[in-house]
Amino acid sequence: MAFNWQTFRTRALTAILFVVVMLVGLLWNKWSFLLLFSIIHFGCWFEYQKLVGLIDKGYQTINPFHKYGVMIGGYGLMLFFTADWYISGNVSLHSIGWILMLAGFLLVPISELLFSKQFNFKYIAHSIFGLIYISLSWALLLHLRSGGMWMPHNGEDTFTNISTLLARISGYAVPLIIIGSIWINDTMAYIVGSLIGKTPLSSISPKKTWEGTIGGIILAVGVMWLLGYLSQSSVAWLWAVIAAVAAVAGTFGDLLESKLKRLANVKDSGSFMPGHGGFLDRFDSLLLATPFVWLLLKLIN
Repeated sequence: MAFNWQTFRTRALTAILFVVVMLVGLLWNKWSFLLLFSIIHFGCWFEYQKLVGLIDKGYQTINPFHKYGVMIGGYGLMLFFTADWYISGNVSLHSIGWILMLAGFLLVPISELLFSKQFNFKYIAHSIFGLIYISLSWALLLHLRSGGMWMPHNGEDTFTNISTLLARISGYAVPLIIIGSIWINDTMAYIVGSLIGKTPLSSISPKKTWEGTIGGIILAVGVMWLLGYLSQSSVAWLWAVIAAVAAVAGTFGDLLESKLKRLANVKDSGSFMPGHGGFLDRFDSLLLATPFVWLLLKLIN
């Protein structure tokens, strides 16, 4: 098949723009980070509801209050996890998040009673899964960004043992370590799999191989440890542990989204990135990696 320069140029330009937008959102300040993942949150939700609607046709009939109420409640969950770090004037987004959660989560069952005259537990279950899969993941990422997990509590001025080490990893670093680990893992898994991959990893994603998956994880861990070491961080070992968890969980996240697309009988979850798919296609690994890294740091701390 002849090389298509137009397709290549479209994919390349889209990829460059994506990387620039991601870096600006991640690095500029906490508000750009919030804006970036607010957009990603709603983008993921629209695509998720579309996929579930293709899998279960009845879900397409949910009323607008259910459809948007669960998104608003999920966004409230995100703001609630900002841990009083996002404050404008005398108003904290943590408090606003609590109000949005209450409003959104009450709206769903009430609207089901008013419009459907009964609870359709299957449709509500689809929405609850979306809350866990999408909203909770981004909420935990915001919590990691805030650094609130390892900040001193109850007036303590010093850290002890592992808390001292965790404190040295700023809110900037943890999300970057997770995202960097996933990008390295995906890239290296593709390269290693293309060179020596022979054993299929799963029937869900036939192109993935065990050789590529293991190679990607090992290289992601090695690169992140090296970056931690070169940055003269005393917690380079923790960079490696985070990379391992992110790479393994991210691989399962990729498989989960592939399973949803297969059930929906679509190639991509959306088309917001020409040549690269939708929001879920771009962030499927991060959606599953974030909760496991959060849990790891919570247990260590």
